[in-house]
Amino acid sequence: MITLDPFVADLDGESARLREAGPLARVVLPGGVPCWAVTRHAEARKLLTDARLVKDIDVWGAWQRGEIPLDWPLIGLANPGRSMLTVDGEEHRRLRTLVAQALTARRVERLRAGIESLTEGMLDRLAGLPAGEVVDLKAEFAYPLPMNVVGELMGVDPADHPRMKALFDKFFSTQTPPEEVPQMMADLGALFAGIVAGKTEKPGDDLTSALIEASEGGDRLTTEEITNTLQLMVAAGHETTISLIVNAVVALETHPEQRALVLKGEVPWENVIEETLRWSTPTSHVLIRFATEDIEVGDRVLPKGEALIVSFGAIGRDEEQHGPTAGEFDVTRTPNRHISFGHGPHVCPGAALSRLEASVALPALYERFPQLRLAVPREELRNKPVVTQNDLFDLPVLLS
Repeated sequence: MITLDPFVADLDGESARLREAGPLARVVLPGGVPCWAVTRHAEARKLLTDARLVKDIDVWGAWQRGEIPLDWPLIGLANPGRSMLTVDGEEHRRLRTLVAQALTARRVERLRAGIESLTEGMLDRLAGLPAGEVVDLKAEFAYPLPMNVVGELMGVDPADHPRMKALFDKFFSTQTPPEEVPQMMADLGALFAGIVAGKTEKPGDDLTSALIEASEGGDRLTTEEITNTLQLMVAAGHETTISLIVNAVVALETHPEQRALVLKGEVPWENVIEETLRWSTPTSHVLIRFATEDIEVGDRVLPKGEALIVSFGAIGRDEEQHGPTAGEFDVTRTPNRHISFGHGPHVCPGAALSRLEASVALPALYERFPQLRLAVPREELRNKPVVTQNDLFDLPVLLS
């Protein structure tokens, strides 16, 4: 049994141990909650489309027996409220259809000009800093860009951004004191309920208003479903993008030969994004699915009523999928068929937006600052204590 480190001191080592344990590993989540983890690409693809695995927490035997406390720090990820994330089958198709009406490819693509403008503005500000000054690239670039983009997409008042950030930091952290969890969940719900109420009264050209208006055969999303969908989109389209940008910069700066290929134009930025998603996936573990019956996984069985997490950090470097060089960062890798945004009906709804933001931000950053480099050795960068996210506290760099 492998206990997942709540401080995430060595994610790569932990992911390697998970792969060594086989495609289905017994693990313990922070807070002492036992479950299972799928750790290999092929088995994960099968399980992510297996109708016997559901999102309904009432299937979880430990939940039924009262063994999971309501103040468990990760309860918001296991039981986040009714949305596309937490229903299956016909109900999932219904919600996905209604949300797809609002979150169209055209709506996402329309954000491109705004993303480019935001990116240039932030880079202008960075360029005005004193030469030789250490800059926290996460705080000054990788964080505010997606926060502003998702705010524009949803029609969120910029004044609410700091509050939203603070609440989501608590939502994802394994270090949130248990006594603060219920209030944090209530505050998140109230924040998004307020956004929905405002857009109901005064609609705009944004995702929130589009979700309110979406209908299929007279069917509409409920206020609860809209509120929870917005929370899901912030988590999927914001936190993931921060990690993608940060991890791409770290990967390039610790692999100078790969960086050179990209800056010379010999490899497209799309390759950098996809290889970063595979090799240093933004989401290390996704919580949580529940088995409605015994399910064979390799030579083991996921028992009925047990919980399963998907360990994308381990899956991304699976040699059975990516060959003997799976542990290496290689922007020339082809093919590069990863599942870091998920697979099957619950594939990440924020994937297109995250890729779009990274495809604008990363080339613009390196065009402006081709001499960018880490200000500290890689081993001194600090992981955030978030068991679901492959994220850093900060990213100190020198821009010139």
